[in-house]
Amino acid sequence: MYIWLTVVFVVTVDRLSKIVIQQNMHLGQSTGVIPGFFHLTYILNPGAAFGMLSGKQWFFILTAVFVLGVIFYYQRIISGDQKLLRVCMGMIGGGALGNLYDRLLLGKVVDFLDFKVWPYIFNFADSMIVIGGFLLVFCIYKMEKKPVE
Repeated sequence: MYIWLTVVFVVTVDRLSKIVIQQNMHLGQSTGVIPGFFHLTYILNPGAAFGMLSGKQWFFILTAVFVLGVIFYYQRIISGDQKLLRVCMGMIGGGALGNLYDRLLLGKVVDFLDFKVWPYIFNFADSMIVIGGFLLVFCIYKMEKKPVE
């Protein structure tokens, strides 16, 4: 249940944020929220994180479908008390689904979060994939450290 609630939350926030950007900004427009540090900059990214593998849409679509399949499979075998693990998987799945939606509809991903101290522009879905991935690694590490009873 935690996985799917998290997926719905992530996809909803991602879609709404992208709709707001697309309806209120022109492609390439940048607006300083905290000038010199954080801007909203509307771009369409044809690649993955940091623009890598630009134009390889089928690769990204298949990867997203694979990730969602793995999450669907593992959600059945993870015990119910592993709530943080389930939330992590939901963050990754929701992020993958949010960007998959863009790739299927636009052929590119809407990016707009532009921290000037970081050279790349990204979106909420990207953030959830990265944060969920780090938390997932942390959860797995903590599970490995537990003594066997």
